[in-house]
Amino acid sequence: MMMDDNMQTNDGAREESLRMVSATPMGTDQVSDEELRPSGLDEFIGQPRLKAQMKLFLNAAMKRGVPPDHILLAGPPGLGKTTLAMIVANELDSPIRITSGPAIQHAGDLASILSSLEEGEVLFIDEIHRLPRAAEELLYIAMEDFRVDVVVGKGPGASSIPLTLPRFTVVGATTREGMLPSPLRARFGFTAHLDFYPKDEMRKLILRSAGVLGVSIDEDAADQLARRSRGTPRIANRLLRRVRDWAVVHDLDHVDATAVQEALDLYQIDVEGLDRLDIAVLRAICGSFNGGPVGLNNLAAMVGEESETVETVCEPYLVREGFLVRTPKGRVATSRAWEHLGITPPDDVNVLF
Repeated sequence: MMMDDNMQTNDGAREESLRMVSATPMGTDQVSDEELRPSGLDEFIGQPRLKAQMKLFLNAAMKRGVPPDHILLAGPPGLGKTTLAMIVANELDSPIRITSGPAIQHAGDLASILSSLEEGEVLFIDEIHRLPRAAEELLYIAMEDFRVDVVVGKGPGASSIPLTLPRFTVVGATTREGMLPSPLRARFGFTAHLDFYPKDEMRKLILRSAGVLGVSIDEDAADQLARRSRGTPRIANRLLRRVRDWAVVHDLDHVDATAVQEALDLYQIDVEGLDRLDIAVLRAICGSFNGGPVGLNNLAAMVGEESETVETVCEPYLVREGFLVRTPKGRVATSRAWEHLGITPPDDVNVLF
């Protein structure tokens, strides 16, 4: 997104960042997220198979006494890719350098970072799929041969001077693994795919975060939060902080299921984690279009949002949870959508199950 945010009106990325159930970091979330992050693999909740693989991978590298191969962390936003990158550095007892694909505008920016790395240092590149092409090509050589070619001069008299780099480990994070060029993917020795969290793991994570934040919360309340968190730790922690605010304002020493329900009702987040926009989309399909099929543009116009917002912000979760399906003719509500809205479909509507 090249335009200034102040010039935006209602693009998908901006809408996503404004939603309470967004997995995109908010400006006020960073300090709290830092406090809630575990420092080691043993403290990291969820992703058991990935944890076992990563523990073996890191322990083997430490026993060999060499920095581990480069690591690619892939998965939807909010599942813990940045946290795992921090954990890798902590487990290796190595310093970590943090940057992102959008922050690197030119190959020279990346060359400056690479040339200042120390032996064994971890370089974390968030949104690595958004690196400029010239920077990608520079990174290929650095990751494989541990050198960068520094160009001195301009025009016919320019010369390339190879600069040897100390061994380091790149940890790349991406939400769009398919956008990574094959040569870059091939240079990662270990690829970790993060999945959405089941309810029981979300409950454990919420109870741990509540302990860190000093919030007294019972199992039923944690269950309520887990159901509304869309299987995403970042959303769970955000909702927990809003429930904490509710408890503070209402002078509650302990958070129970009733407090969670009342707090999140205020924010219009229902028991399935659907917010105002999600419900508006389902109501439009069921109420105005008899369950569909309905085209994306018509649906977006009905709910007063941009087509991109509906497609990229709402639909992924609604489709994943079985509230609607995409067909060649358009979006169609399922029986779960009708049931969730408490609406009986007309007799002439063929409801998908």
